[in-house]
Amino acid sequence: MREFLLTLCVATAVTYLLTGPVRKFAIIAGAMPQIRDRDVHKEPTPRLGGIAMFGGLCAGLLVASHLTTLSSIFNGSSDVRALLSGAAIMWIIGVLDDKWGVDALVKLGGQMVAAGVMVYQGVTVLWLPIPGVGTWVVPQTLGTVLAVALVVISVNAVNFIDGLDGLAAGMVCIAALAFFVYSYRLSYGYGIADALPATLFSAVLVGMCLGFLPHNLHPARIFMGDSGALLLGLVLSVSMISLTGRVDPAALITDKTYGSQTQAVHSMVPIYIPLLLPLTVIAIPLADLILAVVRRTWAGKSPFAADRQHLHHRLLDIGHSQTRAVLIMYFWAGLFAFGTVAFSVNRTPLLLVKIAMAACLIGIVVLLMPRFKPHAPRMAERFLPPRYRHATEDDDKVREVLTEAVERPPVANADSLSHEDEELLRKIGTGAHAAGRHSGASGRNGR
Repeated sequence: MREFLLTLCVATAVTYLLTGPVRKFAIIAGAMPQIRDRDVHKEPTPRLGGIAMFGGLCAGLLVASHLTTLSSIFNGSSDVRALLSGAAIMWIIGVLDDKWGVDALVKLGGQMVAAGVMVYQGVTVLWLPIPGVGTWVVPQTLGTVLAVALVVISVNAVNFIDGLDGLAAGMVCIAALAFFVYSYRLSYGYGIADALPATLFSAVLVGMCLGFLPHNLHPARIFMGDSGALLLGLVLSVSMISLTGRVDPAALITDKTYGSQTQAVHSMVPIYIPLLLPLTVIAIPLADLILAVVRRTWAGKSPFAADRQHLHHRLLDIGHSQTRAVLIMYFWAGLFAFGTVAFSVNRTPLLLVKIAMAACLIGIVVLLMPRFKPHAPRMAERFLPPRYRHATEDDDKVREVLTEAVERPPVANADSLSHEDEELLRKIGTGAHAAGRHSGASGRNGR
């Protein structure tokens, strides 16, 4: 666990520290598109946040390669090399789109190329657990198609949900955290070495999101853009493929002697969790993607034609603020993801997951209360940028004094003038007298 946490912290720190310089570079490079009709922000905001995320990904993997346990992932498989090659292609496509704009079909072709490069290096679906059938060995061609489809769907789901400040990064962080919890349990609870790559990729992905979120929460100082959304979707999809399609479900059965049918069902649940978890962790982005495609196709438009009818836009339309809408979707995502993970654990871990699920439900209920205004706790304000802090009493007094000074009319009192000022006023005369002499002179010269 310590090595995973170290990798996560390194990815977080590098992403956080790089985001500031990347923001300045984006402003200089002109990667600040004008406000569009579907946008909810009020002023142009720089993009290219994916550059910092890509730096965090590389830093996290570099540190992991020098650690005792995680170094076996680099020596025993080509997953890391496949991930970096696919991420580089996807990242370049996103950077080009953030700066100059890329046609939707060209972008889709680039996504398929990146997925194909990873499949060529071994990231593919080998087998699937099918209820009532058991472990099904997937044919090579079908496994390639499934892997490419999962990458493309995940990438576009994350890209479609990136419409509010901090929404995409937060939801991917929740999904990656759920994946990390489950894959870590497989790798150390069941001793399955094939789950280590998914655990590492999930930890790095959580770090990338955590490092970028302080700059991206409302009001955002920088957007991740397609360079970040496509990258996050790709890393998440590789984690799902590595966990779902490459871990042998038969290895999850520790004891085939069951005392009852209930015990047999409970023992078989972990086998099917890898099949359900990818669908639940991206349930909300996936639902938004499906609804958008159906809605646009039904209206005779291209599935990639942008509009303002996504789920987060609908939350804004019914009266929620940006922060409230983002938090509502956070809690729903956490409820779906950790609710699925809860089926695979028991005893103490199950209690912890139930507590997380209860917190999500309480959060949803509280956010639906009209008078509740979400804000950061005062104890955490010293660790937050100034724009996220509450106004202190001194700030309120300064604001009141400045307001009174602006609204107070100027007072022209001759008694308050010094002797030198009075002499100066007597010599230059009044403003009206000076203006009259000046206009008279001008009139005469004009005639």
